Amino acid sequence: MDIEIIPCLNDNYSYLIKDDQTNTVAIIDPSEFGPCDEKINQKYKKLDFILNTHHHFDHVGGNTELKKKYSSKILGFEKDKKRIPSIDVLLKDDQEFRIGNLNFRTIFIPGHTLGHIAFYLEKEKIVFTGDTLFSLGCGRIFEGTYQQMFNSLNKIKSLPGDTEIYCGHEYTNNNLEFCLKFNPNNNYLKEKEKIIKAKIKEKKPTIPTTIKDEIQTNIFLRYDDLDVKNTLNLKNAPDLEIFKKLRDLKDNF
Repeated sequence: MDIEIIPCLNDNYSYLIKDDQTNTVAIIDPSEFGPCDEKINQKYKKLDFILNTHHHFDHVGGNTELKKKYSSKILGFEKDKKRIPSIDVLLKDDQEFRIGNLNFRTIFIPGHTLGHIAFYLEKEKIVFTGDTLFSLGCGRIFEGTYQQMFNSLNKIKSLPGDTEIYCGHEYTNNNLEFCLKFNPNNNYLKEKEKIIKAKIKEKKPTIPTTIKDEIQTNIFLRYDDLDVKNTLNLKNAPDLEIFKKLRDLKDNF
């Protein structure tokens, strides 16, 4: 399996995937036609499938033009059937489907939107999380509830620790500053800061990250950490209340 990271717009990432055994090519969340088409032409000159994690324009903006040029099939969640442009295949929660010989499974993760899904490849230990889980962060809650986002993050958190995370945006540096402010005594986070700063200096993507790394450093998965609770002055608060407070603080950070 080959994964190519395609920077789009200001800070989006689209992902071009090839199954080497069958020469099947897919793209996840094509934000815009130009950069995605350029990379497709450069590497494969074909595109069999388009996969969308959710309906926001910065994740589906290239759908229609790419489909028209390459006769691709577009896959998205059934609850977004009226909101994902040119959709062909409606996916359900926990549905398995194949791209060549690659076995994908959908994970329904509402909160950011009501029809958001992740794409999980168990054998390859990879998950595409869209705008739900970022490196050191999580998405804003636009359509869902705090409880939904909290539950969705915990679904992803439960995946094996060595699973690689490919998310929808390059938000890591800003997320790092937020995590350091409210989880200041986290030694894992201080070590990760060095790695992130080095990648940024080299103008490289800060992703993929892993489930294990995020559990150790991402404050939105560390609502039960005593250091976080003390910093928020919410030592005895339940987990959901801690998460809600963190999300509200990040919205204005």
